[in-house]
Amino acid sequence: MRCRPTTPRSSAARRAESAFTLAEALAALAFLAIVIPVAVHAVQVASLAGQVADRKLVAARVADRLLNELVVTGQWKQSASSGTVEENARVFRWNLRSESWDRDSLRLLTLQVNYQVQGKDYDVQLSTLMDNNQQ
Repeated sequence: MRCRPTTPRSSAARRAESAFTLAEALAALAFLAIVIPVAVHAVQVASLAGQVADRKLVAARVADRLLNELVVTGQWKQSASSGTVEENARVFRWNLRSESWDRDSLRLLTLQVNYQVQGKDYDVQLSTLMDNNQQ
């Protein structure tokens, strides 16, 4: 049995077989033109969601602390209370509403804490019932 020696191919022929065609390169660029803006938008949405969640957690803590303070000191009996609180170098606006409750002599206290994330307003509300006759 005799084997025929293979003829060495030229480097130009090997390069032509391993290169991308113009159509393949254009298709890859079109795909990237679609994928990159979608990925950047997804990162922006995830960043906003993370910031909102972080500020919401702090605002809930502020609301809990303020509501407890207003109840303990009896300041909740004032008709309208509002103000600002600075927490972690951020300013939170708060507003307390007192409404009559359907039953007994109870009052519904609702504390709303407002905060901003990337120029958008958000709020957290905490509510509790208080006895109107309590001193």
